[in-house]
Amino acid sequence: MEPKKNPKADLNKDSGLFFVIGLTMVLLVTWLALEHKTYPKENLIVEAMMVSDDMKEEVPITEAIKTPPPPPPPSAPEVIEIVEDEAEIEETIIESTEISQETVVQEVSVDDVAVEEIEEEISVPFAVIENVPIFPGCESATNNDERKACFQKKMQEHVIKQFKYPDMALELGIQGKVYVQFAIDSKGYITNIRTRGPDQNLEKEAGRIIAALPKMTPGTQRGRAVKVPYSIPVTFRLQ
Repeated sequence: MEPKKNPKADLNKDSGLFFVIGLTMVLLVTWLALEHKTYPKENLIVEAMMVSDDMKEEVPITEAIKTPPPPPPPSAPEVIEIVEDEAEIEETIIESTEISQETVVQEVSVDDVAVEEIEEEISVPFAVIENVPIFPGCESATNNDERKACFQKKMQEHVIKQFKYPDMALELGIQGKVYVQFAIDSKGYITNIRTRGPDQNLEKEAGRIIAALPKMTPGTQRGRAVKVPYSIPVTFRLQ
């Protein structure tokens, strides 16, 4: 039995494909509609500044100050008078200093010439000197070892008494140890003070402390007063 309808005329054959295509197009249109953005139109005003191409600097007109011309040089006199110099000039006779064989040379005695001898100051280290310098207050020490111990004790007491932390170093937080070298000369005075430390303010203060030392009894070597070098560290520490 033959079918009544032509198979080519069957509309339900590709209905599934058309349904999928149509659904895809609808979804695409919907997505485009959701993603579409619009912006309000603004009236933009563009301002342009007109600059002239001819830019010439206007130089103010100044009036030149007229200075008067310098006066003319004085004119030379028409008649030049010649004045005769009638003053007599005495001629100075210069004696000759040349000598000859007949010149007599006078003997000069040198007995009356005083020759001053300059004594060189001898320097003896503190550790090996026979009699160390005596610090004021150490006169009761009987031997050299006691005088050394008393000297060092008085030096520490003097440094503690005179010690003052420099204001600039205190503000900057500078601390350290300053080595001071000085000498006690043959007359008992403090001389040749030299300092070496981490800061100039600390060195200056350490030098001031040593310069304030009192006059001492000079040290002696073989019964003669001599110069005695000494060194001491001064510690600056912040607490």
